[in-house]
This record gives sequence, C-alpha cells and structure tokens, in this order.
Amino acid sequence: MLGNVNNLGHSASRLRGHASLRKFAHSRKRNNASGFTLLEMMIVISIIIILMAVAIPNYNRTVIQSRESVLRSNLSTLRSVISQYTLDKQKAPQSLDDLVQAGYLRQIPVDPMTKETNWEVVQEDVMMAVDQQEPGITDVHSASSGVATDGTAYSTW
Repeated sequence: MLGNVNNLGHSASRLRGHASLRKFAHSRKRNNASGFTLLEMMIVISIIIILMAVAIPNYNRTVIQSRESVLRSNLSTLRSVISQYTLDKQKAPQSLDDLVQAGYLRQIPVDPMTKETNWEVVQEDVMMAVDQQEPGITDVHSASSGVATDGTAYSTW
C-alpha cells in the first residue's frame, strides 16, 4: 500500500510537470498565433507578384487599344470636317487652324499617340485641286512613328 501511495506522489508530480509543460506550450502557441510566419508572407507575396504579372500586360494592352480607338475617331472627325469645309467653301482648308477659325471645330483634337496636335497633313495635288490657286489639305494622318496592334503604322491610317 505504501508503494501505491508513492506511485500516487509520482503521478501527482508528473501531472504538475505536464500541466506546467502544457501552460508553456499553450503560451507559446498564443505568441505564434499573433503574427504570420516568413513562409506565409513569402507565399502571399509570390501570389501577388504572379497576379500582377498577368494583370499588367492586359492593362497595357487595353490602354493601347483605347488610344487606337480615339485615334480612329479623331481621324474620322478631321476627315469629315475637311470634306465639309471643302464642299461649303469650294476650296480646301490651308491648315487645320482654318477649320477652327471657320467654326467647324472648337479646337484641333490631340493625337493620342503623340499627345500633341501635330497631325501630318496631306496637301492636295495642284492639278486636282478645287481651287488651283490655293491647294489645301485633303487628308490627315497621325504623326506617330509607332506601330498599331494590327501591325500597320499609325502614320498610314
């Protein structure tokens, strides 16, 4: 019986030892749970980098396509206004500023590729001109030397 009491004493001390070990382990878990490990942070950053590697080229492509759309629209507007001016005045405009001064445009549109109003103008042939004394503008093109997404040069549009 005394042996059993002795065993109880050891069991109680072992339990106390396990309890303090559990407290230590539990307090250690609480400290680790309050932040992220380096591995977790590296995984999250890697995922973000992969997503950005996919998203940025798509964004850039969309920006270029929207600039091309604006360029097409501006060229169409300028060509239409040049034609209207030529029909109304019976002579082609001498410059794009003539279109603004005559009230056909509020201002010369900006070339979205060069971000300036520096359009390449095509002068009409003297022999084919409506007014052979003063040949004017028949067409406009972008002054950009860039290439479109379809492979053509912006200056040929």
